[in-house]
Amino acid sequence: MSSPKDTVAFIGLGVMGYPMARNLRAGLGSDKTLLICDVNTDALERFMAEVSVLGRGPVRIVQNGFEAAKQADTVITMLPNSSSVLAVYLDASTGILPALPEPLDHNACGSKLLMECGTIESSTILTVSRSIPENRATFVDAPVSGGPMGAQNKSLTFMVGCPPPLSASVFPLVKSFLCHMGDPDGTFLCGDVGAGTAFKIINNYLSAITSLAASEALNIGVKAGLDPRLLTQVINASGGQCWVTSKSNPVPGVQDNVPSTRGYEGGFRIELCAKVLGMGSKLARDVGARTVLDEPTLNAFSEAMEDERYKGKDARVVFKWLNDQ
Repeated sequence: MSSPKDTVAFIGLGVMGYPMARNLRAGLGSDKTLLICDVNTDALERFMAEVSVLGRGPVRIVQNGFEAAKQADTVITMLPNSSSVLAVYLDASTGILPALPEPLDHNACGSKLLMECGTIESSTILTVSRSIPENRATFVDAPVSGGPMGAQNKSLTFMVGCPPPLSASVFPLVKSFLCHMGDPDGTFLCGDVGAGTAFKIINNYLSAITSLAASEALNIGVKAGLDPRLLTQVINASGGQCWVTSKSNPVPGVQDNVPSTRGYEGGFRIELCAKVLGMGSKLARDVGARTVLDEPTLNAFSEAMEDERYKGKDARVVFKWLNDQ
């Protein structure tokens, strides 16, 4: 059995976590052991079967966060919501925190690195951070941007929040793991713990609104009888260019290998898009920032989600929702 310093644990093999963990295993090297954990046993079995064929290095299954933190000095979590984060980290019998060892040197920051990569409410991130006994571990938030396609092709962007006194030593270590799952030039130190989450929420707030705005603009063009492919080219060479028009165009047939060409499957689900937009609205209220566009965008998403034709689809399905009217 490998030592904790040569072992990395990954908890959460969902739509994003599964390819992230697979890319992590490929990048770690055969001298490192990867532990995996998820409530979905099918995902665990599928992962084990897939990586055994690749032969990139040892992989073992652990049952919970407690086992992961006992056996690994680095624990990465990719969890879907706040309740899951609180359970995985704080549960008295199965959580990560109860497994943390007492530091040998009380001036040290602890030998364990804990990293949450999901898009979670800021209050939850801070609750976990403040719950870690002093000098027992270093906790960072490192939420991702890039969606399932970015997770598959290892092009994710990571926004990291790290305690400032430790960032000089901890951030390079964090990057050494994240570079296996994302763009090496796309990992940013955003500030203290929680700042990474704030950056991500603000990014998603803008992305959600531009998804609707781009869909509205392109739908106007389609209804006017314009060529959507040529219209997209003009927009992308002009002031209207945005990630939605250039990287995940909502009009079917305009771009290859994007959700709109697959019946809006395999992207960032509209329900999740609405959720993170709501998180952005809450952050705005918390800091006293006035907003104008969030409420009508949320109303549009809510209306689309009520229709079975669009429910569960990639958020850019709002183009189809508009076009069908």
